[in-house]
Amino acid sequence: MTQVYRDLVPSFEDPDDWTLATVLRSHAATRPDATFLMAPEEGLEWTYAEMLSSAQRVAGTLTKSGAEPGDRVVIMAANSSRLVRTWFGTAVGGMVEVPINTNYEGEFLRHQVATVAPRWAVIDDAFAERMVAIADDVRGIDKFWVIDTGRGAEAVELLRAHGWAAEPWEDLEEGPVLDLPDPQPQDLGAIFFTSGTTGPSKGVAMPQAQLYFFAQVVVSLTRLTPEDTYLTTTPLFHGNAQFMAVFPALVAGARAVVRSKFSASKWIDHVRESGVTVTNFVGVMMDFAWKQPPRPDDRDNELRCIYAAPTASTIADSFKERYGIEAFVDAFGLTETCAPILSPYGVERPAGAAGLQAADWFDIRLVDPDTDREVPVGEVGELVVRPKQPWTCSMGYYGMPEKTLEVWRNLWFHTGDALRRDEHGWYYFVDRYKDALRRRGENISSYEIEEVILAHPAVAECAVIGVPSEVEAGEDEVMAVIVAPSPVDPGEIFTWCQGRIPEFAIPRFARFVDALPKTPSEKVRKAALREVGASSDTHDRLRESVR
Repeated sequence: MTQVYRDLVPSFEDPDDWTLATVLRSHAATRPDATFLMAPEEGLEWTYAEMLSSAQRVAGTLTKSGAEPGDRVVIMAANSSRLVRTWFGTAVGGMVEVPINTNYEGEFLRHQVATVAPRWAVIDDAFAERMVAIADDVRGIDKFWVIDTGRGAEAVELLRAHGWAAEPWEDLEEGPVLDLPDPQPQDLGAIFFTSGTTGPSKGVAMPQAQLYFFAQVVVSLTRLTPEDTYLTTTPLFHGNAQFMAVFPALVAGARAVVRSKFSASKWIDHVRESGVTVTNFVGVMMDFAWKQPPRPDDRDNELRCIYAAPTASTIADSFKERYGIEAFVDAFGLTETCAPILSPYGVERPAGAAGLQAADWFDIRLVDPDTDREVPVGEVGELVVRPKQPWTCSMGYYGMPEKTLEVWRNLWFHTGDALRRDEHGWYYFVDRYKDALRRRGENISSYEIEEVILAHPAVAECAVIGVPSEVEAGEDEVMAVIVAPSPVDPGEIFTWCQGRIPEFAIPRFARFVDALPKTPSEKVRKAALREVGASSDTHDRLRESVR
């Protein structure tokens, strides 16, 4: 018998209510004194009423400064309550939040900011110099608000000196409470950048309803209620922390705990200190937490559920026993599509299974990537998706209509991911058809790394691939396969990458070859490179030796 996922029932029944602003107003009206946001490292908490008040004042300042609904607001900041309050302010004001990875600089940063053409920006003081470095391409920003992490006044003056209006972040929360129109579910709510595979990274245009629905998926998966406390330690510039942790807590009327970063050694202490009942892991976080020395009081906590993407299945049962956890849950989806494949709470999954089809909300198929014809059960095919409810998938790639048409082929969104389905309805992720990489929870564009390495004067050709990590759920290690007509020291390539791409994206491995394997149409055959992987003549940046 073919199984499907039937537990997804929206907390807010009317799709017209599927906006952050409506959900926040609803909870602030019905339970104003209930705690919503907890920031332990700041020693502060906010009730639902206080969060609404803060969001309205942020929206008021933006509006008074000249912002209009639909204006893009770049947010480049480390995890903090101020980031959350800024995000909520843009949502209440009908502006479009654009979170930027705090590791980005140079071309990575320039591309994303220039693509969305923002008029407003909220940044940590540490990132003012990076904005100045790309000033010629981001002159459209009218004003910055700067979060002080130690150099706030200096950053404000630096931005002013280069022609921008700039104020401390505190001024942003001092605005008037205005009578603003409520955002609609179909309005653009956020632009989250996802990695490019055949070009620069793309900004996924997410309507308000999709952001809500992503959160609703997690509420269903984790059985989140107002009695729960959800901890996130992943970066808020990623969807995993925003619409799959903090927003689900909002939808459920629960408490959200935001910490600055993940610490494997302190993870269970953080869970215990805040009375956490639900949390999330990305990539190797689960493995890192598991490898901490066991303690006699590991089970002394209120944690009942972990959303792990992916779940390290070989240690899941032992992990549950060690920490007294009821369930691990997982989902398979993309920023573009929400999650059409979900794992039921407390149901034992076949080894390696990602989940079942959320059949009430999504049509999905596995197809031959060349013909778009469905493959038989048990065979590997490309996952294609389309929603049954309007505005629960993205509106396309912002400013890139040709890329939008490329993936929405034959009225289906083509994920580029290879999966198979068994006769019982369980789906299994097999591999990527695309060349995107994922390392330490970060999506990486092979194209963008290749462009940086190709700019080195000694490099003629370059192909970047992923090779398996040494730890379970560790995802990829980045490897560059390079053609250089004249000998070049691999250390020189690694050094060249520093400052030009984020640290997490710098290749760990480099291998020099006489020529790259190619198809008759001159496309690099990356599958052939992956088959070879990190061979004996591969240079390892971490070990500084030849393997």
